[in-house]
Amino acid sequence: MRLISWNIDSLNAALTGTSPRAEMTRGVLKNLHDLDPDVLALQETKLPASGPSKKHQAALADLFPEYDFVWRSSMEPARKGYAGTMFLYKKGLEPVVTRPEIGAPEPMDFEGRILTLEFPDFYVTQVYTPNAGNGLVRLGDRQEWDKCYRAYLEELDKKKPVLASGDFNAAYQEIDLKHPENNHHSAGFTDEERAGFGQLLAAGFTDTFRQIHGQVEGVYSWWAQRVRTAKANNSGWRIDYWLVSNRLADQVEKSEMIETGERADHCPILLEVKL
Repeated sequence: MRLISWNIDSLNAALTGTSPRAEMTRGVLKNLHDLDPDVLALQETKLPASGPSKKHQAALADLFPEYDFVWRSSMEPARKGYAGTMFLYKKGLEPVVTRPEIGAPEPMDFEGRILTLEFPDFYVTQVYTPNAGNGLVRLGDRQEWDKCYRAYLEELDKKKPVLASGDFNAAYQEIDLKHPENNHHSAGFTDEERAGFGQLLAAGFTDTFRQIHGQVEGVYSWWAQRVRTAKANNSGWRIDYWLVSNRLADQVEKSEMIETGERADHCPILLEVKL
């Protein structure tokens, strides 16, 4: 099975925008289609609370004619047009779709951050983890989120194996970012966030990239858009993951980043697993 996950930083803009960046994003989407995934997970879709418009749906049908899709958007009391997730999956697959609430601090459960597909023998779930924010103003809420999300995955894992993807907003090890020495108090690399991610792994999940590639350095999934030289200098962070239940770890065949050229921000991540 081939699966791809990507924080797209606005599917809304990609499908309807006319900027050079929107064009680049559509180019990446076309490449992802050509890679022929069984499942494509998208985070930070930024779609309206009512979901994809007719224009969005027509664009998706043009880009991914062989796929059905399901979505979850941010809604009141959370901000509209914020966060959000979507799955595209090949027609003929008939997963059960759930949009769980995990008891996270408000309004996180209303921000469209988790979307789950249940197949006969496994789950595929994606997450867009809340950022701790400028000045770490949401760090306490982020820690509570991590606990609630871990409990959610553990409950799934009791029923059947789990494949969990998404933007986890955490660089776990020092080799997961270019400049760890300068970022120990930065959102995504605090001791608290790293500990939370470590507790998630300890709960029975495998980081598939490290499973395949060991302690390789210099491979990242996110480069800051605001720093114009970040992508060119490979000054990045690895904060996007495919995790699997430990009992599936030996069945993982490939886990890697997908190149996006000059386009900064997140790159898609690919997982191939024998199920």
